[in-house]
Amino acid sequence: MEFQDKYKILLAVLIGTLMGPLDGSAVNVAMPTLSEFFNAGMTTVSWVSMAYLLVLSGLLLTYGKLGDLIGYKKLFLSGMLLFTISSALCGLSPFIGFLIASRALQAAGAGMMMAVAPAIITTTFPRQEMGRALGFNAVAVAAGLAIGPSVGGFLLYALGWRAIFLINIPIGIVGYFWAKKVIPEGQTLKKATFDILGALLGFTFLMMMLFYISKGQELGWTSIYARLLISVSIAAFILFIIHEKKTKDPMLDLKLFSNRTFASGNMSCLLNFTAQYIMVFLTPFYLNKAGFSPGQVGAIMTAFPLTVLFVAPLSGMLSDKLGSLLLSSVGAFICSTSLFLMGTLGYDSSFFDVVWRLVLFGLGNGLFQTPNNSSVMGSAPKNMQGVASGVLATMRNVGMVVGVAVGSGFFTLRNNYYLAILPYSGSMLVDEAFLKALKDAYFLAAFIDILCMLASLVRGKKDESIKEKLEVQ
Repeated sequence: MEFQDKYKILLAVLIGTLMGPLDGSAVNVAMPTLSEFFNAGMTTVSWVSMAYLLVLSGLLLTYGKLGDLIGYKKLFLSGMLLFTISSALCGLSPFIGFLIASRALQAAGAGMMMAVAPAIITTTFPRQEMGRALGFNAVAVAAGLAIGPSVGGFLLYALGWRAIFLINIPIGIVGYFWAKKVIPEGQTLKKATFDILGALLGFTFLMMMLFYISKGQELGWTSIYARLLISVSIAAFILFIIHEKKTKDPMLDLKLFSNRTFASGNMSCLLNFTAQYIMVFLTPFYLNKAGFSPGQVGAIMTAFPLTVLFVAPLSGMLSDKLGSLLLSSVGAFICSTSLFLMGTLGYDSSFFDVVWRLVLFGLGNGLFQTPNNSSVMGSAPKNMQGVASGVLATMRNVGMVVGVAVGSGFFTLRNNYYLAILPYSGSMLVDEAFLKALKDAYFLAAFIDILCMLASLVRGKKDESIKEKLEVQ
């Protein structure tokens, strides 16, 4: 394949990759406006984001396998079309329930694109260029997260909340026809059948688990509803494992996890995103408490994804030459160091004090992500690139949900503890307890990234014998 053709395909994939994070981060800015417009409470409006995240996370694994069966191009195009149509429905929503349902549909479309984007890249670029190409994919995600709040704020101010969704229509139309033109058909697994029961069990397990994690504190971790959720999740997981081991064409071939590179890379991804979203969730609360204006908070939080934007493609190119083990492990260690340093911040810390710590975290994250993704995708056989891509995306999204839940729950636990033992009263007690609990949460995130580094270090070299056994002859 010629140089220009490869990068035309990459551009098509990047358009789809950019749309999800851009829209997601832009919508978060509009939450207060949506609450006021629809006269809905915070709990109800939170489902605009929750429905998107739950459906997206629950379907990624299924979409990965589906991509291997019907072709990555067909699934990617279907996803872009569905995302565009559902964006229009979101923008035209007459009531909050319609918007929540449309967001769930939007997540179904975004998941199709997200699940197969790395698979399209890894089947387009040769092994020695894979890291660089996946680096650009990471850049698209970082760019979407970085500019989303600014774009969302501008559209909200200039045109209203509906424009945040309707702007996806022209982007989606252009992206659809460009992808249709340049992405090759690729190979499909014509002899295989789709594992419907496995897909249903996997979806049920992930949905119930993530719902329990994200809403457990609100419901009460030991309430009858929470117990029911976790019981159904565990039962679905056990049945899923039993079924996948017995069925001829499993949705997820569990032998993939006997490959140490694949297993440790995915575990590293889960731990990294858990630590990352503890920081992403809690830092704005600290900045607000420390007296920074909303504009300053937005600018400070952009420092992290902007750094990833520049570092990810460079780390991708380096991983093509040096491999992933050293880069990903060093990246995870830098992330941990940054989180530890975040725990040393106080109410008198300056704008620069926070920004350089977030830049350091972005440096570590950029060093970790692209080489790790390249390692995971490179360890999977060609006929399972969709499944590998879906597993990796699932780990990433599960890490996000777990990070927010752990960050919120652990902070609340420690804050209540300090409120009970500190010898202060009034606002002094509240402020001191908040800062101590925040430091504990940052230190927990730093420890999780140390575990990420250890998981990264045990990956070793790709087990080619396992990879070859899984290839379809």
